[in-house]
Amino acid sequence: MPHDPAPHDHGHDDPRDHGHAHDHAHDPHAPAPDFGDTGSRWYEVASDVMRDMLIEQNVLAAREVRKQIELMESKTIQLGGKLIARAWVDPAFRQTLLADGKAAAAALGIPVTEATLTVVEDTPTVRNVIVCTLCSCYPRSLLGQPPAWYRNKAYRSRVVREPRKVLAEFGAPVPDEVDVHVHDSNADLRFIVLPMQPEGTAHLSENELAALVTRDSLIGVAPPRMPSAGR
Repeated sequence: MPHDPAPHDHGHDDPRDHGHAHDHAHDPHAPAPDFGDTGSRWYEVASDVMRDMLIEQNVLAAREVRKQIELMESKTIQLGGKLIARAWVDPAFRQTLLADGKAAAAALGIPVTEATLTVVEDTPTVRNVIVCTLCSCYPRSLLGQPPAWYRNKAYRSRVVREPRKVLAEFGAPVPDEVDVHVHDSNADLRFIVLPMQPEGTAHLSENELAALVTRDSLIGVAPPRMPSAGR
């Protein structure tokens, strides 16, 4: 299927390359692929050094640093999940979210600090995945801190060159007939994915649907959770 890449869209690889990928099921509890950890270790060490330096120079008190870390960590995918769940149950909101993610978030009382938030929609024929090839730009106001693998140089380069292979390594293979669109974030433009609603969940409440949305599904490397048995 031909695809005309958008300005921040790296298009897709040849769908014939991985013909058997769709035979494997996704395990939501499986660890992320090992892309190597040199880059993430450097990031963590640099962050620790900067934090300690700010405390030692009395720029920030340890209590303030801890408070800010707790605040950032509290901004988990719950906010992103709230956006997605509303889009799943409200077609009008869905259109607003796809047209202007930041405005849609504001309508739910969710402040988005990034300059622009673009929401890209998964469909039966398109899968979207997010990356930041230059550094690790990430919608922190919705998803909290990025995982180490997202910041890793290997992920940032490989997901552009061979997205199908990377997604298969995450346990989320893409069928041959589905295109993969890779979206490159930057300092001004951030992306999240609007994944397809899991089958058999139309009876769930909005809060229950929000609980199915994971960080990885908003980045595009995994589908949402399936509901627990008995729901």
